[in-house]
Amino acid sequence: MRVLVACEFSGIVREAFASLGHDAWSCDLLPTEQEGNHLQGDVISVLRDGWDLMVAHPPCTFLANSGVRWLYGGKGKVIDENRWREMELSSNFFKALLNAPIKRKAIENPIMHMHAKKIIGREYSQIIQPYQFGHGETKATCLWLENLLPLKPTRIVEDRVARVHKEPPSPERWKNRSRTFKGIAEAMAQQWGTYL
Repeated sequence: MRVLVACEFSGIVREAFASLGHDAWSCDLLPTEQEGNHLQGDVISVLRDGWDLMVAHPPCTFLANSGVRWLYGGKGKVIDENRWREMELSSNFFKALLNAPIKRKAIENPIMHMHAKKIIGREYSQIIQPYQFGHGETKATCLWLENLLPLKPTRIVEDRVARVHKEPPSPERWKNRSRTFKGIAEAMAQQWGTYL
């Protein structure tokens, strides 16, 4: 199966599919962190290249419910015009991935705020947590699925922490918070990699 892992610099999901024999490629504006098939550039330019499955991780900075307060600046409810514009661009990018001409798709993001949801126009299909896939952590992740079954938990961990939310400020914070947990990547490859 030809698998596109959109907006992934880590290579974690790509390598989970590749380890099962799939022709898996990651695509991101950044170089990959681990050796493997990687297209560095704008993923929009490769969406029509004959993929069987796309797993996408579009940036969430302007879409996540946790950051909705930053859309407003100053006193009261005055909209921060620059941030609002970034939110609209991010929402439209997300929507372009949803509408990509690829039969099977999974697009992940945190829980979204109402403004992004309105632009995207579609509710998520499933919410998963890392602790359902062998990691003792909480981080609610929504999946928008098309022609794919919801992921089934593989190993539930009882002791849980919210490490990702406690990541200290640093230039690498956003990268550390955005990497897919290996157990989730393996579940995606094992469960969705059998469709063809």
